[in-house]
Amino acid sequence: MSPIANMLTQIKNAQARGKSEIVLPFSIIKFEIAGILKNKGFITEVDKRKRKTKKSEFDMLAIELKYSDGAGAIEGIKLISKPSRRMYAGKKDLKPVKSGYGISVVSTSKGIMAGEDARKAGLGGEVLFEMW
Repeated sequence: MSPIANMLTQIKNAQARGKSEIVLPFSIIKFEIAGILKNKGFITEVDKRKRKTKKSEFDMLAIELKYSDGAGAIEGIKLISKPSRRMYAGKKDLKPVKSGYGISVVSTSKGIMAGEDARKAGLGGEVLFEMW
C-alpha cells in the first residue's frame, strides 16, 4: 500500500471510531496533503512532532480530526492514482468533485495542490485522490 493511501485510510478509520487525533510517520508529501486538507476545512490541525526512542528520534505527523454535530467532516475518500495505475489529468480535465463540495488533490510540476487551484494555475498532473 502506498504511504498516501495508508494515511487516508488511517484518517477515515480514526474518524469512524470517533478519535480526535492520529499520529503517523512524517513525510513531506503527507505534510503537504494534510496542509491542503486543513486549508479546505477537512481537518482541524496539522503538527510535526518528535518521537524519541532509546537510541534515536523520529519525526511524526499529528493530525487533529474535525467533527461537527458528532459527524466527521470527511464523508468519503476515493483513491484515483494507485501504484499499479497512475492517473493523469490535464488542466481542462480537472472537474469539480461532488458539484464543488469536495476536492481533488493533484501532484503538479509546482507541487501538490488542490484540483481547483491547479486548474486556476493552468496546471495538470497526477490526480492522487478525491475527498468529500
